[in-house]
Amino acid sequence: MPTILNDGGLPLKASQQLPFAYELHESFFEKLNEWIGDVFYDLLPEAGMELRDEQIFMAFQLEKAFREKKVMFAEAGVGTGKTIVYLLYAICYARYMRKPAIIACADESLIEQLVKKDGDIDKLSNLLGLSIDVRLAKSREQYLCLEKLEAERSREDYPDHYDMVYDRLPSFVHTNQTMQAFTPYGDRKQYPELDDEAWSRINWDTFQDCFVCKKRHRCGQTLSREDYRQATDLIICSHDFYMEHVWTYEARKREGQLPFLPEASSVVFDEGHLLEVAAQNALTYKYRHNSLEELLTRLLQNDVREPFAVLIEELLSQSLYVSQLIEQHARPVPGTVRHELKTAAVLTELQRLVSYIGQLEEEMVFESELFTIDDYQLRIVEEHLETIKHALTLYLQQENVISWVEREDGLVTLVIMPEMVEEVLKEQVFSKNIPFIFSSATLSVDGSFDYIASSLGIEEYVSFSVDSPFDYAAQMKLFTPRLFTEDVWEAKLEYAVNLLEKTDGSALLLFTNHEELQRFKLAVKSEPRLQKWPFLFEGEQEISRLISLFQADVQTVLCAVSLWEGLDIPGPSLSNVIIWSLPFPPADPVFTAKRHRARNPYAEVDLPYMLLRLRQGIGRLIRTHHDQGVVTILSPELCQQQELQSAIRAILPNGVQMKMEGLDAEMPDLPTVEAKNMIE
Repeated sequence: MPTILNDGGLPLKASQQLPFAYELHESFFEKLNEWIGDVFYDLLPEAGMELRDEQIFMAFQLEKAFREKKVMFAEAGVGTGKTIVYLLYAICYARYMRKPAIIACADESLIEQLVKKDGDIDKLSNLLGLSIDVRLAKSREQYLCLEKLEAERSREDYPDHYDMVYDRLPSFVHTNQTMQAFTPYGDRKQYPELDDEAWSRINWDTFQDCFVCKKRHRCGQTLSREDYRQATDLIICSHDFYMEHVWTYEARKREGQLPFLPEASSVVFDEGHLLEVAAQNALTYKYRHNSLEELLTRLLQNDVREPFAVLIEELLSQSLYVSQLIEQHARPVPGTVRHELKTAAVLTELQRLVSYIGQLEEEMVFESELFTIDDYQLRIVEEHLETIKHALTLYLQQENVISWVEREDGLVTLVIMPEMVEEVLKEQVFSKNIPFIFSSATLSVDGSFDYIASSLGIEEYVSFSVDSPFDYAAQMKLFTPRLFTEDVWEAKLEYAVNLLEKTDGSALLLFTNHEELQRFKLAVKSEPRLQKWPFLFEGEQEISRLISLFQADVQTVLCAVSLWEGLDIPGPSLSNVIIWSLPFPPADPVFTAKRHRARNPYAEVDLPYMLLRLRQGIGRLIRTHHDQGVVTILSPELCQQQELQSAIRAILPNGVQMKMEGLDAEMPDLPTVEAKNMIE
């Protein structure tokens, strides 16, 4: 293979060269197809991997999306090997286009599976002898905030674990010494011992003003951003971070900053059915009085005119009053941590607050001409004020907007989200002339991809579906016990105990919300029969650490809310999936708004969402041809509603029957602990 030169006439690095011979006068895609064929028919089987027809079918379907720069919905069942397929195309196309591919995953656990030692990328690199340049672009809340850490450590009687975090900081953070090379630090994963609550007190959040932070050039988040922008092959990020990049793109350009992510050759959305949620989260605005007060108080520290200072004081006084009104009229929403705001009570005062902000913006134009305030600082304040005014104006219009109130540590936050994200996605994302690949085992509803396409503003797409290669009829049993009792919770608990006895632990319990999980956690502490197995609960430690502990001990029971997707635990550590409730969408403002827009809310919103998520939850059990186990759905309504039964039976893996009898003799003979250890 001849040496390939870059645009400057210098030899390309190994991670920039195509893994096959290619000359400029040849067809790139013809040469790529030849190589892909060699990989699946020769190279991977020679390395001991089985030849999968489903994987090869997917590979040559993806070629169309990359050649024609299309949006593709690639629905491939568990065990297809879809990750290997999209990685091969993404890497080669990135090197051909001289721009990295972006792989956006639904959450941090999926990212970990891609990048960990012996993960998918590592395996591919070793099998094919490829040097792959892959770098992480994690969401901002996944990073330590040095300012918040300092604030926590300044409190009296602060917990010792914050000293542990401080002591692990690189020396250049505390000194003026020059950093010789990129040193990653401050990532959530580096502090697995912290539970979610402890981490939330020191991580970045939306109310941190990084633009004027004196530590930002030594910040782990900033340093990692400078590093991943240099990637040549792959940048791995979360859906949330990709959408944050999209929504902040223009604002960052106005502020003279680089966008969060560089231009990409292609984008792959792993577990792409969850992208809409990330899009809505990223487009969310938050108003909190304390944040506005901190922002404007900085201006008063300058030599400003008295009328300007008086206006700021009046604005802050009105903001405080509005915040008090919001707290007074917010009511809890059952089943969520959100509060509903009685809108009429605050509209007039919010309108007055918006008027004050408009006046201040006008005065800032005149103030800037006096040069008493640093121009950069003024520009940042203007940007923040513009965002706050835009958000509150959206709220005041009361059309196509979703809102709720959050309360935490005595602080009240008004959250404002545009109801319709389709048009923004259509214009700012899917109008780009690059391949977009949605990869998941669950993208269609009743064989159609229209549900996900319409929710994302996608008008034209190509698609395919391919079944899993597993023999589900032989490997999986699925039960839904009849729960005809007044105390459904106790009945569920009794069945869960019996199920754990059958499999001697080795179970994943999936809950639909944190309230369910916390109630079960209390039951574990008080139920003697549950003391024999180690339990892990989401939120107690960093999520990838919990997954590693779960996989390492075959008797462990993992309890989670967010692991319906992405958890990949082959082997004996997971032989029992208990679904505590059917995963219907919550009664929060986002889904309430969706229901209001639908002609038939149950058929158009609730049922499709539940079926997609249930398919994912069931898919956690069988990950290889050797796995076997049982899935149990603890749902009294399932036993009582024939239409619901039919809908769920239609989405079960081929060959799997739903048994309504409960725990009976048909439950498979699952491995004993001793046998599991031998297999492991």
